[in-house]
Amino acid sequence: MSDQNEALDILINDFISMVESSTLIFERKFGTRDIRRLWYTKTIKRRGRVTRGVKYELHGVGCRINLSTGSVDFDYGPNGEINGFDTWRLYNFARERPSKHRKYCDEKIIKKELEEYLNLKKIKKMSAFSNLYVWADSKETD
Repeated sequence: MSDQNEALDILINDFISMVESSTLIFERKFGTRDIRRLWYTKTIKRRGRVTRGVKYELHGVGCRINLSTGSVDFDYGPNGEINGFDTWRLYNFARERPSKHRKYCDEKIIKKELEEYLNLKKIKKMSAFSNLYVWADSKETD
């Protein structure tokens, strides 16, 4: 495997890890990682503060979480999954961390390498109804 692909692995894993740790904050505060239903039922506002230094903004099927260490924007999967990624989300994540992911501050590079991963069957579509990808060995998909 080339350094190029190892770097994409790092970017994807960093993104998923930040979504995981960020949504754990939701679970501690609200009892669920998928807070969309709370918004839909007006239990919480579309944007707000979870704890000091942690803010969220829900949008469509996703959420942007702002922490003191940076932000992450992700979409929930069709069944509330949080392990999905796409070109746009990885690009924005990398742009906020240029010292670590400088190469991926170019959206075209991410798109090209994700296509290579898809062809190599390292990643797959989360579902027929989603534009998100997951690792091919992910247990949260069919």
